[in-house]
Amino acid sequence: MKRLFIFATLLSFGFIFCQKQVQRATVAFLNVENVWDTIPSADYIDGTLPLNNPRFHRSVPIDSLKYLPVTEDYKGVWSDSLLIGKKVIRHQILADEFTPKSAKNYNTKIFNQKLNNITKVISELGRQYTNNAPVIVGLIEVENRQVVEAIVKHPTLAKYDYGIVHYNSYDARGIDVAIIYQKKRFIPTKTYKKEVVNFDDEGKRSYTRDILVAGGLLDGEKIAVFMNHWPSRSGGEARSMARRNAAAAVLKKEMDRLRKEDPSVKLFAMGDFNDDPVSPSLRKHLGAVGDPKELSDSSPYYNLMTKLYKAGVASLAYRDAPNLFDQIIVSKNLISDKISDKYSIFKAEIYAPPYMITREGQWKGYPFRSWSGDVYTGGYSDHFPAVSLVQREFVKK
Repeated sequence: MKRLFIFATLLSFGFIFCQKQVQRATVAFLNVENVWDTIPSADYIDGTLPLNNPRFHRSVPIDSLKYLPVTEDYKGVWSDSLLIGKKVIRHQILADEFTPKSAKNYNTKIFNQKLNNITKVISELGRQYTNNAPVIVGLIEVENRQVVEAIVKHPTLAKYDYGIVHYNSYDARGIDVAIIYQKKRFIPTKTYKKEVVNFDDEGKRSYTRDILVAGGLLDGEKIAVFMNHWPSRSGGEARSMARRNAAAAVLKKEMDRLRKEDPSVKLFAMGDFNDDPVSPSLRKHLGAVGDPKELSDSSPYYNLMTKLYKAGVASLAYRDAPNLFDQIIVSKNLISDKISDKYSIFKAEIYAPPYMITREGQWKGYPFRSWSGDVYTGGYSDHFPAVSLVQREFVKK
C-alpha cells in the first residue's frame, strides 16, 4: 500500500496573541507543469542588445525565423557572453511536443484550461493569512515570456497588476523559470540570471535552467529572490548529484555576495531543487540548516521546509516515492521570535487543497497532475506549491 502524503502547516514563527495590527506578504512559487503555447518555437539571440534586455534571447515562432537577420550558423557553446554581437538561432529538442500536431494534441482549449487552473492556484496562495493574492510568485516550467504574460493577464490575476521578471535560458527543452510580482508592493531594482554550467557523462555541456535573481523593495524593505529549477535526477540520484551540487555552488556564491555587499538585504531562495532538504546539495553545498538554532554567521541560511520534511510532508512523488523537492530557504535576518517593524517569517507551508490531490486509484493522495504521458488529465500540477509568509507591525502612513 502506497504511503499517503501528509499535509499540514507545521512551521510557524511569531505567533501574536496581543491585538497588534500586522502587515503580511506572501512569497511563494509553483511548478506549473509545462505551460507552453501551442506554436512550435525556436530561440533567437540578438547579441547586439544589452544582456539584461529580455529581447537579447527570446522565443519566436519557427515560421518567423526567415524574417530575422542571422550573422552565422552558430556551432559553439551556448552562453550569453559568447554571443555578444551575434544574431543566431538555437533550435530546441522536442520543439513540437506541445503543439496540435504532437502526440499530446496540445491545443488552445488545453492551454486555456491550464491557465484557468494555474491562475486559480496562484490567487489562493497565502490568501487565508493575508486576504490577498501573493505579492511575489515564482513560476517553474514556463516555455517563454509569452505564456507568463498570458498568466498575469488572465481575468483571475489581472486585477492584481503583476509585473514579470523573465529571461530565456539555454535549457535543452526550452523551459524557464520566471517571477511575477504585484507592482504596488514590490519594486525591482535589479534583475539578472546566473548561469549553471553542467556536463553529461561524456563530458559534453548539458544545458539546464539559469538561476533567476530579482532584487528590490518589498513594501520598502530590501530583499532579493532567487528562483531555481535544478537539474533533475535523470539517470538516478547518485549519478546526477554532481549537477545539483554545481547549481548549489552557484546559488551560494551569489547569495553570499549579496549579503556581503549589504548585510541588511533579506534573501529568499526558492524552487524545485530536485533534492530533499537533507540532501548534500542543500545541506552541505548550499549550507542551508534545518533548525533556527543552527543559524550563525558561518551558516546564515535556513531551510523553511526541513521540519515539514521530517514530519512526513511531501510536495511530489518521484518514482513512486514521496519527496519534498519544493523548498524555500531564507537568510537568517528573516528569522525572529517576535514581531517588529521589519519583516520576518510568520509561516511556511506546502499548499495542497483537496482539488489539487488525486482522489482515487493508484496515485491517490498524490498531486493531481496535468499529464499522464501524452494524455491530458485536466489536473493542476505534478507538484504542490511552496508558500512562505512574512509579517511585521502595521505602520500607518
